[in-house]
Amino acid sequence: MATRGFGATRRGGLSATLGARLPRGQSLTDDFPVLSAGPTPHVEVANWKFTLKVGPRPVKVWNWAEFNALPQTRVVADIHCVTTWSKFDTGWQGVTVDDLLAAAGFAGAPTPFSLAHAYDDYSTNVDSADMLGGKAMVATHYDGAPLQAEHGGPARLLVPHLYFWKSAKWVSGLQFLQREELGFWELRGYHRRGDPFLQQRYSDD
Repeated sequence: MATRGFGATRRGGLSATLGARLPRGQSLTDDFPVLSAGPTPHVEVANWKFTLKVGPRPVKVWNWAEFNALPQTRVVADIHCVTTWSKFDTGWQGVTVDDLLAAAGFAGAPTPFSLAHAYDDYSTNVDSADMLGGKAMVATHYDGAPLQAEHGGPARLLVPHLYFWKSAKWVSGLQFLQREELGFWELRGYHRRGDPFLQQRYSDD
């Protein structure tokens, strides 16, 4: 895991309103620390594609131009990293998972579970219920600018209500599954769901 330092404020220094947004055990930062499981891949948009699968079967593939022609959504969200930093009011733009499924002809999630795949062979499992209702998107922009490679560009999954390892960088596709399959960190002892307000960091939490 690579990271750069950041200045942090703990819950005691926040107003009651802001403190309610900060999960127990987290520290607030104005920086955007960079963490990843390995080296940063540099994916050219000319070669980028996003694949939606149900089980082993690809049901829809978008190239960069096709993906960016889908309905665009902007969100402002707090994000929380399992390494105990949190960042408030981050701005993102991309395509919600709801709109991706609709574009592929689905009225909702086709299965109870999903697995996000990335260009660096990273994966993470997310319950389908945590992806719907505007809760998740494939983000291509951060803070009004194209997403930088160090933060997962050209596109990353964004599931801000879960710990940030669930928001897979350099995402290449979503696979919907009838049975849960654990991802990279989940196989190494991290919690299968990862709710920061429940402090679900590790498998026995």
